[in-house]
Amino acid sequence: MKQMKCDAVVVGAGPAGSMTAKWAAMGGVDVIMIEKRQEIGSPIRCGEGISKAWLEEVGIEVDPKWIARDIKGAKLVSPSGFTYFVDEKNAGNEVGWVVDRVFFDKALARDAAKAGVKIMLKTAATGLIWKDGQIAGVKAISNGEEIEILADAVIGADGFESQIARWAGIDTSLKANDILTCFQYRLTNIEYDHDYCEFVLGSAAPGGYVWVFPKTEDTANVGLGILTPLIKNSGDPKAYLDKFIAETPGLQNGQPLESVAGAVSVCAPLDSVSMDQLMLVGDAARQIDPITGGGISNSCVAGMFAGKALAKAKETNDYTMNVFQEYEDNWRDRLENKLWRNWMAKEKLVTLDDSILDTLIKSISEVGVEKLSVRNLLAIVKQTHPELVKEFEDLI
Repeated sequence: MKQMKCDAVVVGAGPAGSMTAKWAAMGGVDVIMIEKRQEIGSPIRCGEGISKAWLEEVGIEVDPKWIARDIKGAKLVSPSGFTYFVDEKNAGNEVGWVVDRVFFDKALARDAAKAGVKIMLKTAATGLIWKDGQIAGVKAISNGEEIEILADAVIGADGFESQIARWAGIDTSLKANDILTCFQYRLTNIEYDHDYCEFVLGSAAPGGYVWVFPKTEDTANVGLGILTPLIKNSGDPKAYLDKFIAETPGLQNGQPLESVAGAVSVCAPLDSVSMDQLMLVGDAARQIDPITGGGISNSCVAGMFAGKALAKAKETNDYTMNVFQEYEDNWRDRLENKLWRNWMAKEKLVTLDDSILDTLIKSISEVGVEKLSVRNLLAIVKQTHPELVKEFEDLI
């Protein structure tokens, strides 16, 4: 069997994997990044919206090639149509772009390659290699050939269905109430407000929301996520979306260019995503925002921290939790409080009926918010409907 050797093997070439690999390689780590698909960034399972706030920090250079639409802001729409507008006045550089993930993901992988990362496509991990009770690499099938990649550290950036976590014994299992089942069209021939990303709350998407993310003036990603326990039949997400489109002026004559289905974790932060010789990053580490289901920014920030931890491990020749705890501390310091707060808010939001959601969005639009965040929105809810946030007042 063919064997390869490196300091670290990254499983998965999405944003989390590429960012981890790049920052590790910049720190002198010999990295191999494997991707089971034959093309990085495709197929797309994402609404493709990102903010601008974090790009410079993680070293992503903006390239017009991967910007599909520069948007003015977002609209939160209640079931009856009350609308709250979010723009640069109250969101600053949290307002951003709708990107083309095919080009965006390739750009991140290209940056990793420039830093010295070896990329292997059509290479699927099939198991971990263990030696003397320690993780020592991954087994894989690469273009039909069984191989072993020996490594001092393994990074699981293998997404929602992460097998690396399961093989390592890290429990990333999810309760049904922490999973959104999603369906999306790339819909063309539509008339809509193409300057704003739109989020429609309520019974149009039980336990989740409908999104309309602009791609061009007549084309958008139109999709929804439904909380899994509220799905009665496997075809419900598509049926709900078809119903929303049929009942929405401007979308009714839309035609699909593509469709995609998938699942998103909307859980509270895990207790641990690391162990000796192994770290999980991004979707695999459940670092997704429980309110929006968005994960690109969190994945990239966490990937940067993971890459820096690998660089320190290389320098000290210590790939254990003595060093990897730094990754845990850094990503939690940046993300954990927000993830907890948003998860608790999500837990409450999914219990609210359409009339309450109408009241909330109307209240927020009337009171306004100086700087947008879930925390500040909750503070406004506390002013107008304190009973709805009583369970987590300490997070406001």
